[in-house]
Amino acid sequence: MNYKSCLTLLLFLASIPVLSQSIEKKIDSLINIIENTKVDSIQANSYLQLSNLTMYNDQEKTNAYLKKAELLYSNSENKRGLAKLYAQKANYFYGLGQIDSAMSNLNNSVDKYLQLQDTLRAAVIRHNIGITEHYQGNADKAKAIMEMNIPVFKKYKDTLHLCNAYLINGKIAMTEGYFKIGLIESNKALEGHKALGDNFRIADDLLQIGRLYNLTEDNTKAIETYKESISYYDKVNNIKNKAQALNFMAYSQINLGNYEDAEKNLKASLELSEKLKYKPNIARIYKNLGSLEYKRQNYNQSISHLKKGYELWKSIGSLANEATTLQHLGKSYHKKNEYAKAIECYDQSINISKKIKLPNVLRATYLDRSLALEKMNLYNDALLNYKESEKINDSIYNIEKIKAVEELKTIYDTEKKEAQISLQNEEIKTLNVQAENDKLTKLLYGGGAVAGLLTSGLLLFGFRQRIKKNKIEREKQEEIYKQEIAFKKKELASQTLHLVQKNTFIQELKENLEKIKKSPELLKVEFRRLVMLLKKESAEDKDWEVFKSYFSEVHNNFDQKIKALATDITEKEIRLASFLRMNLTTKEIASMLNVLPDSVLKSKYRLKKKLDIDKDMDLTQFLNTL
Repeated sequence: MNYKSCLTLLLFLASIPVLSQSIEKKIDSLINIIENTKVDSIQANSYLQLSNLTMYNDQEKTNAYLKKAELLYSNSENKRGLAKLYAQKANYFYGLGQIDSAMSNLNNSVDKYLQLQDTLRAAVIRHNIGITEHYQGNADKAKAIMEMNIPVFKKYKDTLHLCNAYLINGKIAMTEGYFKIGLIESNKALEGHKALGDNFRIADDLLQIGRLYNLTEDNTKAIETYKESISYYDKVNNIKNKAQALNFMAYSQINLGNYEDAEKNLKASLELSEKLKYKPNIARIYKNLGSLEYKRQNYNQSISHLKKGYELWKSIGSLANEATTLQHLGKSYHKKNEYAKAIECYDQSINISKKIKLPNVLRATYLDRSLALEKMNLYNDALLNYKESEKINDSIYNIEKIKAVEELKTIYDTEKKEAQISLQNEEIKTLNVQAENDKLTKLLYGGGAVAGLLTSGLLLFGFRQRIKKNKIEREKQEEIYKQEIAFKKKELASQTLHLVQKNTFIQELKENLEKIKKSPELLKVEFRRLVMLLKKESAEDKDWEVFKSYFSEVHNNFDQKIKALATDITEKEIRLASFLRMNLTTKEIASMLNVLPDSVLKSKYRLKKKLDIDKDMDLTQFLNTL
């Protein structure tokens, strides 16, 4: 982990900076307290506060203050003071890029708080360890820490740190490619931070949600989210993260073809970043400017921007970004017919990508390299690079397939666990009420003076309790039904995913056969792979029947309702209506039905006409009402 990454981590954890004049006044005030008191604990605490005020602008003073505080706390055996000191020393070492020292101090701080039986504060410090583990690529350790901390934050109703933990969970999921989980966790963080009115963290939540929309290629939502994020960064005067949000927003605008807006935001981001000397963001801006000019076919300008970005990434030490920038640089040289330079860039990108295991970059770069070699009439080498790209593509496809199923299972398991916890809490409440009622009953039976009156009262009370008990039982049963429906929905989603994957496979099979048809020399290479694919997949008609059975369990009598509206409706049209009811996109439906998207649009038009729906009414919206 490099110095800039550490500094980013610190800024994530730190509170909003105050103005320099205010800092100077506080420093003078604390020095005055130290000079006018002989109480060690007061002096030590004042030195600790001084170290916090000088942390980001004077490291020598910070170190001196921390040493004085440590000496005073050690002499007084003040465990709480030492715990605070260790946490502050961790911040100091982060600023110097000394991660091992920072982690050692964080662990010492946690130990001291646990000795004091302050589990909440121990969890807060442990949270920072989790963040560090995440930035160092130790996702499993980071997740384990968040899983340990979340129950503690819930127990003590520490909403702030609970939401911060959700945000880190979202970040980890995003890094691992589980984007749905990332959105769920990040939105939990956003909801909590909004309830607290914490504008600083709301902005960070929105920035992360925008990145997740980027990664799922929902660029329109990403732009909307970034705009909201920027409005919050303006409120808290966080210029650094605003510059970052402007840059990411420009990336989405480039993807949508909004080149003028993208250029405007990139220039605004560059101006802010250069004032702050924010090198990672400047490097990313030049990379985005290179992509923008590439799209505009201004290849000389694209190369100029990408070279600047590459040099910056090299100075920072970000190998992943070096690899992607080199790939883009190679593409720009390719467009200028400078194939030798393009190959040189591709080779460097491939070497880095192999070293740090970047399959997506490798796949794209091998494919680009094969195209450049083909232009150089090096057909054998071009074919070898193409084969390498396809091999990596198959591996990525299988991994993504597994991840998609795992993600659905994780979401379902989490919701099921939360539902069980909720039911257990309700049962505990019911038992407590029952215990109170038993106690009351015993007291009532103990008095004999008003036996008749009490008997009547008890009968009435017992009757009311039976009604209450029946209500609780009914609510429990309803909750069980809800869980069953939720499970069926998950099964339905899983089955839908399977259908999408199966039909994507069929489409891929067709495309590979077309490749063989066009290039017979590929036959030997592709034939074995096609046989293996066919062994893995099957295209049986029963898939639709399985889907249909799950669908009817979740959406009661959907097919009967739609048949009542149009008696002449076909099985294919019911199938289309079911997929629309599942809110699948036209592209996904086309994949499942093995047809072109245009064919789906025509089928939707015919179905709408057959159901006699107003032209202003959306078909999917109408089907959702059934």
